[in-house]
Amino acid sequence: MAQATDPICGMQVDTETALSLTLDGTTHFFCGAGCRDKFAKQQPVSAEKPAEGHSCCHDKPAQQRTGTSKKNDGRLYTCPMHPEVEQVGPGSCPKCGMDLEPKTVSLDEEDDGTAADMSRRFWVGVALSVPLLVLTMGPMVGLDVDHWLSATSAGWLQFLLASPVVLWCGWPLLMRGWQSVVHRSPNMFTLIAIGTLTAFAFSVVAVLFPALIPAAFYEHGRPPLYFEAAAVIITLVLLGQVLELGARKRTSGAIRELLQLAPKTAHRVSDSGEQDVPLDDIQTGDQLRVRPGEKMPVDGIVREGESTVDEAMLTGEPLPVEKHPRDKVSAGTLNQSGSLLIEAQQVGAETVLGRIVDMVAAAQRSRAPIQRLVDVVAAWFVPAVIVAALIAFGVWATIGPEPRLAHALLAAVSVLIIACPCALGLATPMSIMVGIGRGAREGVLIKDAQVLETMEKVDTIVVDKTGTLTEGRPRVVDVVAVEGSSEEDLLAQAAAAESVSEHPLARAIVDAAKERELSVTKATDFQSTTGGGIEAQVDGRHIRVGKQDFMANNGVQVPEEIAKKSRAMQSEGRTVVFVAAEENLLGMIAIADPIKQTTPATIARLHELGLKLVMLTGDAQATAQAVASELGIDDFTAGVSPEDKHNYVQDLRKQGRIVAMAGDGINDAPALAAADVGIAMGTGSDVAIESAGVTLVGGDLRGVVKAAALSRATMTNIRQNLFFAFGYNAIGIPIAAGVLYPAFGWLLSPMIAAAAMSLSSVSVIGNALRLRAVNV
Repeated sequence: MAQATDPICGMQVDTETALSLTLDGTTHFFCGAGCRDKFAKQQPVSAEKPAEGHSCCHDKPAQQRTGTSKKNDGRLYTCPMHPEVEQVGPGSCPKCGMDLEPKTVSLDEEDDGTAADMSRRFWVGVALSVPLLVLTMGPMVGLDVDHWLSATSAGWLQFLLASPVVLWCGWPLLMRGWQSVVHRSPNMFTLIAIGTLTAFAFSVVAVLFPALIPAAFYEHGRPPLYFEAAAVIITLVLLGQVLELGARKRTSGAIRELLQLAPKTAHRVSDSGEQDVPLDDIQTGDQLRVRPGEKMPVDGIVREGESTVDEAMLTGEPLPVEKHPRDKVSAGTLNQSGSLLIEAQQVGAETVLGRIVDMVAAAQRSRAPIQRLVDVVAAWFVPAVIVAALIAFGVWATIGPEPRLAHALLAAVSVLIIACPCALGLATPMSIMVGIGRGAREGVLIKDAQVLETMEKVDTIVVDKTGTLTEGRPRVVDVVAVEGSSEEDLLAQAAAAESVSEHPLARAIVDAAKERELSVTKATDFQSTTGGGIEAQVDGRHIRVGKQDFMANNGVQVPEEIAKKSRAMQSEGRTVVFVAAEENLLGMIAIADPIKQTTPATIARLHELGLKLVMLTGDAQATAQAVASELGIDDFTAGVSPEDKHNYVQDLRKQGRIVAMAGDGINDAPALAAADVGIAMGTGSDVAIESAGVTLVGGDLRGVVKAAALSRATMTNIRQNLFFAFGYNAIGIPIAAGVLYPAFGWLLSPMIAAAAMSLSSVSVIGNALRLRAVNV
């Protein structure tokens, strides 16, 4: 077993299983895609000698494989139909022959020359094919060509016009066909090359050596010529390639829109003053000035100044957020009113925006389970088409009308040309790419295509309450003091005791004291009882804050009148904590986590989609009951632990339910991982986001509706594409073979077949692009 050293991290790797890149004739091996990508970016770019290497094809550089001149920009390129195929610099896929696309989209996208080269070849093909068509089809419209040219002269003129079209204009297509044979990966270009070269080679022999053509091929006493068919087929296929390249470029529009959110330069502040520098030069720790009306260049923390910042691109919320020193800001958000000095904390790909772009790009390259069916069909497709062409030739040559062999050749060529495996292969990845990009524009980040496909089948949505249905920022809504105590003293004592705690309810009590401008002293001897409450020394008194059971266990009696008020508040969805000094009750504090304004309408929309909604929460039964009743939630369970949530989700799945779990906290991570689809609120913890298949950037439940609607629209679009691709080939191939000839006398021209084949791929991509405008 041969070993090699990863040039980036120094790890020893097995050369038989490790990822590799071949550059300038040397193969380098890597432990993973990260090291390989980093190594590729470090290599100098040379226009004269482009880098070689291919994850499954190391034998020829990109120019030799495609027959076109392409600029190597140093990026990794991959195939939209076969994402496992990668190489440094542009080229064509050895499996399907399609042009490779960059894995990372650049804002200032430079044309690698493919589209311009294809367009140039197409227009040259048009210029030569039109007079060729006039020459061959003229007699059908009354043009007396024979009066001007003899049969021999006309044949030579056709040869001169068709040869540049087939041999130069069509060279990239023919080379892809040849590469498919070399790599034993038959594809669309295999069929095009066989069909056009058969027609062209037959015609060349008929012009140069007419005596070699059997009499059975003769029409009107002379061998037929198919120069115009070969030339027009090449021209139409080139047209399809030009249209396809343009359409495929638009599929990366969502990522490009995200990249446009970040500015290209930043104002770096140093001892020597303020200087405008490119964004790529910014490093962690740099001090940056952000003026009103400018976008944040990086993720950072405010060091000086106050302002309002529009964070709608991340949260979807239209209202600006106030920013003060020590507040965090995110790249791409818009500074509105004041000048800010920020310190860079995450730059480039490490920013929230950068991670979103990477997530979307990776998801767009992923493969949906439905693609497996396509892969199985595609593996047999081209051989089946070649067999069908041979059968068509044999049938026409045996029982067809005279001249039998001429008709047999036309039928075989038409069958080869009309078949389009690319329409089949593009049906799924194009819809996935556009659909995931569409979700990104709506703040719905989908991890991969499998998640998108699974989301369509979800019938049960399980949600956490805090931070998902509610704002996740509890606040004090009522303070009830017992006789002999005041609300201010009660709240001040509770805030002092809770000031050490990081619990959300504790923060709500401290914030309420600050709002009332109460004097809060420092607490000592802080102790916490899990699930009960806390206690601490405040101004020489032993203060306890917690549940009624916690008070009872510590000898604090709660009068029935206060307990009754507590139960009434809890029935309204409020959380009640009691406050005592020593063994004397001071009163109680009611805390509520307000329901998000968008939650009721969102739940109604989920019900319209036929989804069952279940709420799991660690809150008390009464609080959970109040929220569930107010929102019309189908089922709920209160007082659950993280383990309980995980087990509940697993039980639902055992019952045959397809479950999506939405949550935002660390305690939700196990349940998110256990669900068929985990949906993390982007405002939540990193652990929750890592455990989820869908991330809602804005942290809003409306994103669940968007994810569900988008998955259904995307899967419908994929099925439309597959139906079209299968249907097109199922109908087109028999017609090209001539099955309608006995009944109607119809025989498909190879040129019509070429037009249909070229438009089939474009139609599939065009249908996928409709997802960009789908209403979610």
